[in-house]
Amino acid sequence: MKLQFWTIGKAHEPYVKAGIEMFTKRVANYYPVEWNIIATPKNAATLSEAGLKKKEGEIILHLLQKEDYLVLLDERGKQLTSEDVAAFIQLRGNESAKNIIFLIGGAYGVSEELMQRANYKWSLSPLVFPHQLVRLILAEQVYRACSINRNEKYHHS
Repeated sequence: MKLQFWTIGKAHEPYVKAGIEMFTKRVANYYPVEWNIIATPKNAATLSEAGLKKKEGEIILHLLQKEDYLVLLDERGKQLTSEDVAAFIQLRGNESAKNIIFLIGGAYGVSEELMQRANYKWSLSPLVFPHQLVRLILAEQVYRACSINRNEKYHHS
């Protein structure tokens, strides 16, 4: 199983880059993992909010494979404990999922088509975070889940 972190926007900002790289490297001890930073559409400034979500959705839907298990990070998704995330990842592995894609949408969220395509919707918190911090939190929580599944010392419950 491969884990992929997809996000729309710019490269990792320096203030979070080291942390993202550190946790991504740690996740790689358990699963193949990669980041896919999807550029904002070139004409984004001229598009309406709905138009931008639609265009970003089209780009992502084009990149997805039929068998990809898409986890959409969305403030309206289900909130999980770290143990729940660990169980979620373990279950996907038990189901022989080939790819789990964790998607951080654009500034205005995602299109309805992409929302419908998502296999699961996960909310990190009822708080709203900058996208750059969401990247760091996501990488850390996936690492934490992997360490829980291996019964390692990182997580204390």
